[in-house]
Amino acid sequence: MTSVKDILKHQQNLTDADRALIEKAYATAEKVHEGHTRYSGEPYMSHVAMVALLLSEMGMGARTVAAALLHDTIEDTELTEEDIRRDFGEEILFLVEGVTKLSSVRYYGTDRHNESLRKLFVATSQDIRVLIIKLVDRLHNMMTLEHVPEEKRLRIARETLEIYVPVAHRLGMGRIRKELEDLAFPYVYPEECKRVLELLRQKIGKYEDRLERERKSLQKRLAEAGLRDFSTSYRVKGLYSLFHKLKRKEWDIDEVHDLLAIRVVLPNVEDCYKTLGVIHEMWRPLPQRVKDYIAFPKPNGYQSIHTTVATTAGNILEVQIRTAKMHNEAEHGIASHIIYKDLQNGEKKVSPQENWFANLVPTLFRPFTWKKSKATEAKVTKGVSAKAKIPLWISQIGEMYAAPDSSSSEFIEDMREDFFKHRIFVFTPNGDVVDLPVGASPIDFAYSIHSEVGNQTSGAKVNKKLVSLDTELKNGDIVEIETKKSAQPTRKWLKFAKTTMARRHIRNYLNLDSKVKN
Repeated sequence: MTSVKDILKHQQNLTDADRALIEKAYATAEKVHEGHTRYSGEPYMSHVAMVALLLSEMGMGARTVAAALLHDTIEDTELTEEDIRRDFGEEILFLVEGVTKLSSVRYYGTDRHNESLRKLFVATSQDIRVLIIKLVDRLHNMMTLEHVPEEKRLRIARETLEIYVPVAHRLGMGRIRKELEDLAFPYVYPEECKRVLELLRQKIGKYEDRLERERKSLQKRLAEAGLRDFSTSYRVKGLYSLFHKLKRKEWDIDEVHDLLAIRVVLPNVEDCYKTLGVIHEMWRPLPQRVKDYIAFPKPNGYQSIHTTVATTAGNILEVQIRTAKMHNEAEHGIASHIIYKDLQNGEKKVSPQENWFANLVPTLFRPFTWKKSKATEAKVTKGVSAKAKIPLWISQIGEMYAAPDSSSSEFIEDMREDFFKHRIFVFTPNGDVVDLPVGASPIDFAYSIHSEVGNQTSGAKVNKKLVSLDTELKNGDIVEIETKKSAQPTRKWLKFAKTTMARRHIRNYLNLDSKVKN
């Protein structure tokens, strides 16, 4: 079982106070969970210790790790909220309460689960660490799902795909998203999973030798071009991601061009574009298959250059090119930005960005992981950044569903129809980015700026042209809202408002207006 020493050795700038805090939390959890076992027969302590270890490897601070060690105590043991407040303080109590499964919630079945999720997001809207602990907790539970009674497995796996995977995606945590997807896939879609595996084996067989030859050729050419400070790796597309692409391609795996991929990580953006030129000189790029997410990032912040090429050996490869900083953010998302001040001794608690997933999961389908080369590694700067801001969409969830009488079923429906849908991002005239669901209108944009802007919207311009308020916005549009004090929402706005926030403000205004008139 993971020991407290295993957890402590990954803590950066460990103070005596930090060490004492983690050791105390570990000892407390070990004591109150004594005699408790998991479905696998392992001591229950093995679960909380592993979650704490993963967070420590990730670079999270002592308070987050301590909260992870205690995250199941309120629900499963005799330890009380007052005990945690007395022994560990308000901050850790808040994190523990945010992550706990909330056994005091008077709901059962789906309603109980939905209410727990609602409260989780309300807590997260005040501190993003709550959600990061919960995601890692869910990851470890998925790693051991085979030991859970069969009647529970499908529900847990489906919940992972429908809720936790989209959350990880929206937080930019690509690595944890992919692990959760591929761990849940065979439980939720067992027959489809078998079909994907069989197609994959027929198509690529022993792919490692082919990819290794191409990687070495690329490394040699990059070195000849004067590039020395880089690292390369390769992978086969994740199973769940491949499943969705195959459905779009009518199950024709020959139409999937990013099945095999090589990644190049470099120190700076200039070297990224130089590398793209070397690759296109070396291998023939496929038409319309170059995507520059460095100049035009994805809505969740993902940055990289993707190009699909046909190699001289006849292989179709996707090559991903990014800086070390971009790579770190693509892997860990918002967690890569979180640095919390150590309140003791006035020192800052620095969260290093380590490859904490490198040895995390005994991969479900062993061949399909990134293989790192022995080439010179790009040097990652462990810089100090400000405390991460809570993403706007999480703040909105917290604001809209904080009331105890909020409907839990409405909450889940809103999650699926708004916050977890495919996203676009559009711009204000000043260049600020606004993140919206696909199909959003200028009305959604206006309310995302401010409720008063939404309520007083009289017209809209998209890319400097006047458009109707029901116009569907496209990725990259520049949107300008015209307002008048005399303007007001109408009931027809509800037909083309896609975001929960816009619909809620419109309904509130219409209800208020109705009461005033009466």
